This record gives sequence, C-alpha cells and structure tokens, in this order.
Amino acid sequence: MSERDLRPLIGTAIASIVGTVAVLGYYGYLHIAKPVDALLLAEYTMLKTIPGEDYKVSLKPAEQVAQCVDGIVVLFDTKQKGLTGVLVNDQKRAVRCDFSQ
Repeated sequence: MSERDLRPLIGTAIASIVGTVAVLGYYGYLHIAKPVDALLLAEYTMLKTIPGEDYKVSLKPAEQVAQCVDGIVVLFDTKQKGLTGVLVNDQKRAVRCDFSQ
C-alpha cells in the first residue's frame, strides 16, 4: 500500500476555511460582536396609569422610536443611525408587543 501525504489536503482545507471567512466578512455577512455592542442604550421606567389620576410626561420626545418586530419591541435610535436594540426588562427578558387587542 502506498501512503498519501496529507499535508496538501490539510493545507487546502485550512485555506478554504480562511478564504470563506474572509469573503463572508468582506460582504458583511459576518459580524463579530464587541463588548460595546451590548451597552445599555438608555434606561426606561414604566409609568403606571390609574383611571382618574393625572400623570405628567415631558413634551420633548425620546431619542428612540419603538416598533413591533416579530412580536418583540425593538428600539431604533434617531440620533445614531443604525443603532438598534431590543427592549428588555431588568432580568434581560425581551418585552413583547401584541396588536390583537
């Protein structure tokens, strides 16, 4: 039996993986998360509304806009274009939205 040299085969496999990752990164299909990506955008507080009682809020709107995406509240920042985030509570649970009512 003749023995085969596996070094070219291993080198080809490694080059293929590196090339694939490089192409995916170049075209934007690969995103490497950084610690800054998980920073707190802003803090929110829920104001409980009680019938018959007044509550006061600022006339100046927040810098974020919320939308319902796949049943989850997603925030889009109006000052920093491209900055989006999912609204979560203090236990990192996503806040859901429901339009059935």
